[in-house]
Amino acid sequence: MTDTSDISKKTRGVGSHPRWPSTLFFTEMWERFSYYGMRAILVLYMTQALRFTDEKAVSIYGYYTAAVYFLPILGGWIADRFLGAKRAVLVGGIIIACGHFSLAFSPLPFFYTGLCLVAIGTGLLKPNISTMVGDLYREDDPRRDSGFSLFYMGINLGAFIAPLVCGYLGQNINWHYGFAAAGIGMLLGLVQFVFSSNRLENVGELKIKREQVEIAQTQESLTTEEIKRLAVIGILFFFSSVFWMAFEQSGSSLTLFADRLTRNSIFGYEFPSSWFQVAQPLCLLLLAPVFAQFWLRLGNRQPTSPRKFTFGLFLVGLSYILLIYAATLTAAGRISPLWLVFLYLIHTIGELCLSPVGLSAVTKLAPARMVGLMMGVWFLSISLGSFLAGKVAAYFNDKDIGTMVKFFGFLMIVPIAAAILLAVLTPRINKLLKQNNQSLKTP
Repeated sequence: MTDTSDISKKTRGVGSHPRWPSTLFFTEMWERFSYYGMRAILVLYMTQALRFTDEKAVSIYGYYTAAVYFLPILGGWIADRFLGAKRAVLVGGIIIACGHFSLAFSPLPFFYTGLCLVAIGTGLLKPNISTMVGDLYREDDPRRDSGFSLFYMGINLGAFIAPLVCGYLGQNINWHYGFAAAGIGMLLGLVQFVFSSNRLENVGELKIKREQVEIAQTQESLTTEEIKRLAVIGILFFFSSVFWMAFEQSGSSLTLFADRLTRNSIFGYEFPSSWFQVAQPLCLLLLAPVFAQFWLRLGNRQPTSPRKFTFGLFLVGLSYILLIYAATLTAAGRISPLWLVFLYLIHTIGELCLSPVGLSAVTKLAPARMVGLMMGVWFLSISLGSFLAGKVAAYFNDKDIGTMVKFFGFLMIVPIAAAILLAVLTPRINKLLKQNNQSLKTP
């Protein structure tokens, strides 16, 4: 296993963190550029260019995003036993680039092939680059959640730039130029990963020799403590799925709401409706350093991870109160873009309470020999949430105000109810961890 204690003692970087290589930051930034650039125009492309019905388009979107976050469980397993995280990231990036370039061609078979390739490649890259960040910190390092929040900035820098570039090219020039731009972004990420990967040293290398796999599987059974720690991951998994069900409406129902019912202009300047998806990553870029420093300053006084999850669920549900009211205003015409901007701001605060904290908790709680696999399991919670998001989005109807109010009401009630349930369970979760001298106060 990588000696994280040695890594954390090396030259210190931003905010007293280990000098974790910019390689990981920029690789994830460009991968997210490619993903969110394509996602910004995907539903619009299906409804406007391919002439799919809304229901079919959001269903395909739901299946696609579910696959993107389902396949990391396989990608984590492959990395743990055969490739190592570093090689898995490289292979995954190559497959992702091929997928985006496939989408750059018009025939329908290229469209479905491209979606499949992007999902497969993301399954290899996504869990393993997060695992590599976790390898830079000891399990008890109080900077862990803060470090993941900073890493999250790389994700959202890519997500911020992507709709501006791919959305503009796709909606104003040619859809396929937008998809090609996403592919070019992934290529840039691969180039810098290859040429700077020597800075990673042993981070991401295979932790167990291939010939030892069978022995490890038969002899290293889970201890009682490990089973309880995995049970906590399972509990957080459920609530994470509920959060992403509400959150992942941004690429489907909220995209249609922005395109059809919202004024796509500011100070007289009209912009592509896909640019609304810039709001969320922009808020994250501004707020992620604040949260990283906030958790760091609180130290051991900060809320536990389950408590942070409760905040995230409550906020994502609360945000839909805005659209319940805004939907009633659409009878008079298109509404102000500020309604969606404020919704995305609240979403962002909720996401910062849940997503980087969840990544950190998994790398802390999972046994070292299966951290890649468990990271894949964690992304499976996003897969389930994305699948449910697609199913729920199929009920969005921009032509009936009453239906829209009920739709957004559902998205408000379910996460808030889940937040209340998790708040009730949190003392028991904390008690379970304390019995094993384990804590989830990881800033």
